[in-house]
Amino acid sequence: MELNEKHMRQNFINWLRQRLKANGEPYSENTIGTYASSLSTAPSKLAGIELETTNLYEITRSEKFKQLRIVIESAENYEEVNKNAGNKAFHYAMQNYEEFLTELEQGTTSIANDSTLRASTSTPSRTDIDKNMILYGPPGTGKTYHAVTYAVAMIENLPLQKVKEEINTLGYDKILTKYRKYQENGQIQFTTFHQSYGYEEFIEGIKPKLDIENSDEGNPSISYEIKPGIFKQFCERALAPIVQDSNEYGIRKEPTIWKVSLGRGKGNPIKKDCFDQNRIRIGWDEYGETLSEDTDYSQDGGKNIISRFIDEMMVGDIVLVLHNERTIDAIGVVTGDYEWLHDVTEYKRSRNVKWLAKNIHKDIYELNGNTVMTLGSVYRLTRITLADVMHILTELDLTPDASIQENNNRYVFIIDEINRGNISKIFGELITLIEPTKRLGQSEEIKVQLPYSPEKFGVPNNVFILGTMNTADRSISRLDTALRRRFQFAEMLPEPEILRSIDTPGIDLCAMLTKINRRIEALFDREHTIGHAYFIPLAKDPSIERLAHIFKNAIIPLLQEYFYEDYELIRLVLGDNYKNPDEQFIQTKKLNVSELFGATDHIELDDKTSYEINEHAFFHAPSYRKIYEQ
Repeated sequence: MELNEKHMRQNFINWLRQRLKANGEPYSENTIGTYASSLSTAPSKLAGIELETTNLYEITRSEKFKQLRIVIESAENYEEVNKNAGNKAFHYAMQNYEEFLTELEQGTTSIANDSTLRASTSTPSRTDIDKNMILYGPPGTGKTYHAVTYAVAMIENLPLQKVKEEINTLGYDKILTKYRKYQENGQIQFTTFHQSYGYEEFIEGIKPKLDIENSDEGNPSISYEIKPGIFKQFCERALAPIVQDSNEYGIRKEPTIWKVSLGRGKGNPIKKDCFDQNRIRIGWDEYGETLSEDTDYSQDGGKNIISRFIDEMMVGDIVLVLHNERTIDAIGVVTGDYEWLHDVTEYKRSRNVKWLAKNIHKDIYELNGNTVMTLGSVYRLTRITLADVMHILTELDLTPDASIQENNNRYVFIIDEINRGNISKIFGELITLIEPTKRLGQSEEIKVQLPYSPEKFGVPNNVFILGTMNTADRSISRLDTALRRRFQFAEMLPEPEILRSIDTPGIDLCAMLTKINRRIEALFDREHTIGHAYFIPLAKDPSIERLAHIFKNAIIPLLQEYFYEDYELIRLVLGDNYKNPDEQFIQTKKLNVSELFGATDHIELDDKTSYEINEHAFFHAPSYRKIYEQ
């Protein structure tokens, strides 16, 4: 078989599809496409070297490729080209292609024929989305729009192309409806990074708490509490077991976990009675059965504990019964409202429970963030989750019925403008935990002790992280290299073809945007091109007035930002340099120095050129048409 570059490219792609990365995960279709593309496009951008070919698929022998690779890596701009390929894709592509050629020569892999190649390209065998992805591109390329598509594909475990086909068939609104449903269900969380965003908002931090109800004369007292951040809460949601509305144990969907002391700890008559009679009991009987705002708690205290027991504890909550400061000896589910027991002599305040486990003496010190339990009769165990309780029951062979199941749903955390935040500050130790092999339940699972709680924390395997990044944003530092290593990147480029169906009278929007972007790429770079999304409003209103509004309020300001108000370059982008003056968006005007200042013999002043926006051009179709017609 003739080994032309097309055959070699497709066989290399098929070979990559069978490979696994160092972390044991398969390559995504996006990564494979980036690698495959770089071998034929990146060499032509190298400077200071001579190559016999810039399409590396023409090289079919490993020894010859090794020699060529040495020359390539000696190019004066090799590092820049490698970086621009995306996540050092050119380096890794050459590394893999050399291995592919070696296996061909050793006979451990083979070349497929034309029919096999056609079959392999038409039938994707798996999803093409990684655990951590960033959608990047110039402004207006629909990164947020595409994030909806990616999020739905992630949650439904579908190839991206499958979801795109669904959009083509049923419309984007159908996918958007799914996205919103998953968002309402808590499976999608959206946040935006900014320069003051920090670890405290993302993972956890110490926050002030105002106590208005118990304040004196309207002056609220301030206390401080450890509050989980948005990502930590999201991970806890992804770990929480799925509780059906009706389950054998009566556990509600999002139960509070309470610590309860029965009697005076360890074994005692009060606890024995509670275990036998399926209830929990607390004291402060001296206040009587009926409490009111006038009840005086000053002598014996207990106001907050009684309030938690009567008003805050809910049917379906879980109680862990204190044995000693480190261990519990029972787990129960609250099944009844508060009642006053008339037939007992003490500890008359009671609630019915269903015991899931008794006399277990389970150490929960580590689960409780290496914190001992206090003598307070009733309080929330905020560090312990329903998942932790289910794990204890599983260890005791007391796993609840099928109505309470492990959470196998998929969750997507979307970070818009991910490159605008200080990644090291925001992610902290989490930067390691997000790696696929370091997730909970994976081969290299890692949990770290958080600095504030101090809880043990890991990232669930069913959480996907999806970021968006504007490549034209030069106001911030480069994206953190540690983050780059842990994310796969999908480039979103302008798609002028999308505008072909928009019929703006006398103007070819596709040709116009294509020419503008080619000029920007020549004068600046492709990261500063203009996305098609700016012109999408014309689909509903294809009038010259709407186009004028877009140009005046979006395109011209964007070009002013790109070129630092160098209007001569902006005129080149818009083709104003060869238009009639009345067709120019930006007109030139000579400033006559002598006319302005009179005789200036003692100062040398040259005539200047000023620029002004021509309002008429925005409503004149030839002004747009002559951008692409010369």
